[in-house]
Amino acid sequence: MWHKIVQERRKSLQMSHEQVANLSGIERSYYTKIENGLRPSVKVAQSLSCVLEIEWTIFFDENCAKNAQKVFA
Repeated sequence: MWHKIVQERRKSLQMSHEQVANLSGIERSYYTKIENGLRPSVKVAQSLSCVLEIEWTIFFDENCAKNAQKVFA
């Protein structure tokens, strides 16, 4: 579920996988895996949260993901 929020947020910001990955300091292929459900490390989650303007904890807590969806829906 959280990976759908990440994907929707990226699209709402009109950013490509490449742009998010570059701004986060990770490879595009790694970012694509994250959007497909791979949980990132805490460091990467925090970096992605800055780029996507979301709470980094959504990657680790389903309740946070539900709350984030309400905010960004």
